[in-house]
Amino acid sequence: MTVLTAPTAPIAGQKPGTSGLRKKTRVFQQAGYLENFVQAIFDGIGSAAGKTYVLGGDGRYFNAEAAQIILKLAAANGAARIIVGQGAILSTPAASHLIRLNKTDGGIILSASHNPGGPDEDFGIKFNTPNGGPAPEAVTEAIFDATTVLTAYRISDAPDVDLDAIGRHDLDGMIVDVVDPVSDYAALMETLFDFPAIRAMFADGFRMRFDAMCAVTGPYARDILERRLGLPEGSVINATPLPDFGGMHPDPNPVWAKALMDEMFGGQAPDFGAASDGDGDRNMVVGAGIYVGPSDSLAVLAANATLAPGYAKGLAGVARSMPTGAAVDRVADALGLRCFETPTGWKFFGTLLDAGLATLCGEESFGTGSDHIREKDGLWAVLFWLNILAVRKQTVAEILTDHWARYGRNYFSRHDFEAIDNTAADGMMTALRAQLPTLPGTLVEGMTVASADDFSYVDPVDGATSVNQGIRIRFDDGSRIVMRLSGTGTAGATLRVYLERFEDDPAQLALDVQAALAPIIRAADAIAGIAAHTGRTAPDVIT
Repeated sequence: MTVLTAPTAPIAGQKPGTSGLRKKTRVFQQAGYLENFVQAIFDGIGSAAGKTYVLGGDGRYFNAEAAQIILKLAAANGAARIIVGQGAILSTPAASHLIRLNKTDGGIILSASHNPGGPDEDFGIKFNTPNGGPAPEAVTEAIFDATTVLTAYRISDAPDVDLDAIGRHDLDGMIVDVVDPVSDYAALMETLFDFPAIRAMFADGFRMRFDAMCAVTGPYARDILERRLGLPEGSVINATPLPDFGGMHPDPNPVWAKALMDEMFGGQAPDFGAASDGDGDRNMVVGAGIYVGPSDSLAVLAANATLAPGYAKGLAGVARSMPTGAAVDRVADALGLRCFETPTGWKFFGTLLDAGLATLCGEESFGTGSDHIREKDGLWAVLFWLNILAVRKQTVAEILTDHWARYGRNYFSRHDFEAIDNTAADGMMTALRAQLPTLPGTLVEGMTVASADDFSYVDPVDGATSVNQGIRIRFDDGSRIVMRLSGTGTAGATLRVYLERFEDDPAQLALDVQAALAPIIRAADAIAGIAAHTGRTAPDVIT
């Protein structure tokens, strides 16, 4: 077996976004495309020589083949050891835990998260640093710079490793440890949550449905919920990870998890429902007849954190992404906790978690997590909710009603306009930015604009500055509109419009969310000219 040095040239467009590099699968399958980017990772971080990494992915189409290529690149670049999930499978939270548990030099995660999978759909790859979190901007910039100057990549011609066989293997002198992808993660969950209390609740007849959406969380949910906690077999549905996610869109929200929503709002609804996404880092939770928005979910977890053993000593602080509803801010204020507002992207929470400034973090895009790892964690959030339900012995609806009565309610929704022409989307945002200085004082839909800006962030730990992170428009009644273009799609532009209104009148806490936000929705179009610029009169997805 030999190391081959393959001549290459830079490939345009290999700039990582907020969650690594995402493209159509067929793009990654092009000769040299994956090889170039992985070589750039190793070059960008200063060499793989003598280092140990974690490797795994969500099982989507091309996952297994990509893992073999990466192993051969790692061996040829002098890596000492790779820890890889059996079958090249690892949820993103489990990969983060393995990086931290084994004190490795980082990890390579193969996933396009909640995006569809298949030969004509999406694939992705990202590098996580030794803290277990997504690479910060300085690292992704170094990786991108490396993609622009590549002249060769190094790869072994060794045969493929049997990644279905747990145990130690050799690849051209590099150790490949194939591990059970679930066991270490499940053991961590047992240290954080009151498993006996949850087990007793299930034994008393509490009914639950977990939709794994034919994605990576299925084996984790089966092991933890059904085997360790005693939920009846079959309570976890769509539990086998499939390369195309069974044709499903593995994004746990009311639109793409419609079957679960229909069941939870039906006549024989279980007590609790949940879903997770392609790589296991997102979650949706729903009670019988009531949906829990991500912003409310983060706030409820923060308000009840001490009910879980892993958080019994209290929280150091909380953090949310800027577009996320401010419900958790009100909890933090009441409890005397520090509350941070960051740009979108889990990497921005990393410094806060590492510095001990925050314990719980959350994004409105169905991502919640804590300092147990450095990624958001879908199944962790579900177990946290189960712990709270088991201790409080209330329904989801009762817990939410009590929460709103104490803290008030932040009505919140996100409207996504997908696959917009890039030129039209950029033109709309440019025109909107030009309006910002003159918007304050303007009357729109009976509301006066109090302030308007393009969010900038200075990291309180390392001083790093991030600009142009989303346009914010605040009204004098506390209502808010945020607009930004997402970096997680692979076709056209996705415009995300975030809408928020606070209400503390007890008679106004049970309104329909979209009805409560109707004036804010109209104001967003009036100010930004969404329909005029994009031709879209309604969003593709409402969450």
